[in-house]
Amino acid sequence: MTSASQEGQGAPHSSGNGQVLPFRESLLAMIGIAFVVMLVALDQTVVATALPTVVAELQGFEYYAWVATAYLLTSVVTVPIFGRLGDYYGRKPFVLVSIVVFLVASVLCGMAPSMPFLVAARALQGIGGGMLVGTAFACIPDLFPDPHVRLRWQVMMSTAFGLANAIGPSMGGVLTEWYGWRAVFYINVPVGLLGLLFAWRYLPHLRHQAHKGQGPIRVDWLGALLIAAGLGCLQLSVEWLPERGLDIVTIGLAVLSVASFVGLWQWSHRAADPLLPLDMFRNPALASLFVLGVLGGFAMFALLLYAPLLFQGGFGYSPKEAGLLVTPMVVCITIGSILNGRIITRIPVPNSMLYAGFALLALACLGLSQATRGMHHTVLLGTMLLAGLGLGFVLPNLTVFAQQTAGRAHLGIATAMLQSLRMVGGMVGTALVGTMVTRSYTGGVERALQAAGASDWAGRMTDPQILIDKAAQAELLTNLQEAGHNGALLLEQARVSLVGAIHLGLLVAAIAALVGLWCVRRVPPVTLTRVQEPAMAAD
Repeated sequence: MTSASQEGQGAPHSSGNGQVLPFRESLLAMIGIAFVVMLVALDQTVVATALPTVVAELQGFEYYAWVATAYLLTSVVTVPIFGRLGDYYGRKPFVLVSIVVFLVASVLCGMAPSMPFLVAARALQGIGGGMLVGTAFACIPDLFPDPHVRLRWQVMMSTAFGLANAIGPSMGGVLTEWYGWRAVFYINVPVGLLGLLFAWRYLPHLRHQAHKGQGPIRVDWLGALLIAAGLGCLQLSVEWLPERGLDIVTIGLAVLSVASFVGLWQWSHRAADPLLPLDMFRNPALASLFVLGVLGGFAMFALLLYAPLLFQGGFGYSPKEAGLLVTPMVVCITIGSILNGRIITRIPVPNSMLYAGFALLALACLGLSQATRGMHHTVLLGTMLLAGLGLGFVLPNLTVFAQQTAGRAHLGIATAMLQSLRMVGGMVGTALVGTMVTRSYTGGVERALQAAGASDWAGRMTDPQILIDKAAQAELLTNLQEAGHNGALLLEQARVSLVGAIHLGLLVAAIAALVGLWCVRRVPPVTLTRVQEPAMAAD
């Protein structure tokens, strides 16, 4: 892709301070992007807190991880596609369309009559979310070419992200308790409408003149199909492995996944405009940052998805109490991002912030993997705080480092690929951790029931929703007592099994963060040089 063109009557020019628009216009445009970021962040945190209650009502724990992974699977495919389309046509039209898709899907999620319907609606929501991530985040380097200026303006994005994350867990708990879990999806509507208004009114339509005189733009749809096939088969193979074992289906899916990725690699050598430009992966700095994105996403999504289940199902907290415990992590993502912006432009080795971030994230995962119900709330809050600070040091730096390394030629696709690979890490992380949690919990409950001579009750107690649904618990206790069993003891043993299972999953997340800490050394030293560039063509 060529550099941004200055052609086009009325195109804005660099203001001389590292941004392409005057302050007022930049502020209004960033408000529009901030609402978009808030929409995605609010959805993730609200749903994570409410998810145990959702599963308890709709009856389908086997779909627990799929509520998250269906969203991630469709997002991870659409992010690079629309990241590239945004480079070609400008990002504003896709931002507007993505908000509409996201809102329609949110309403469908709120109307879901069953878990399969909810999973399908979440997949549609992931398409909208992928479009948002693939285009909205790339708007920021378009508006602020200078990385120093960009880091200062990204504090605004971190604040929006943190505000959504700060109120998200508690809001998820309150909405679930007071209005039912469906309200956690409907809350996206007013936020999305505000984002749609601001983006339509104030976000400029900046466009690259990439293919001028080179014929029509060709989107690599075959590459997108191969990505979808590879990731989809990988996901199904991981999800079905515990119940099916290494049978012809799981092995066949794994083989198809590998074949799809090999085919994608071969196709990318021949395609005129491949969805995955191979020269990006040959760049050692970008390749290392992409690996860190996968590992960071693995640990982050495992925490976001299973910490609420640990607090609610394992420790017996209410959704509101669980939300209050998760809040410090998401608030400190913002605090960490703000501190990072202040520190990283003043230190000689910016890469050191990645070391600090992954170290804090690993420490938090290790601490939570040892948490007990009797542990003081202050300790739990401190552990979640460390996780938030670590993510605040990791997430913005990976993005800025990738943009700085890729340069203008691959700005949009590099940003999109980093976001997409972070989702890949989240998808694999939630699938693997979910598989381990389900298998470990089921095994523990079955052993306890067998020892008590109550194996007939395995069908009801191997589903962790029984530890969250108070009404179902009361009914089960009555039935067990009538059958001559100590129901309270069996429920407590099930709770202990769930805590141990989640501890095992969080330990795996800690290992992922430690591997990330070790891999930071492979990132070449990054220099945040000051630049002043002309803007892209604008309508």
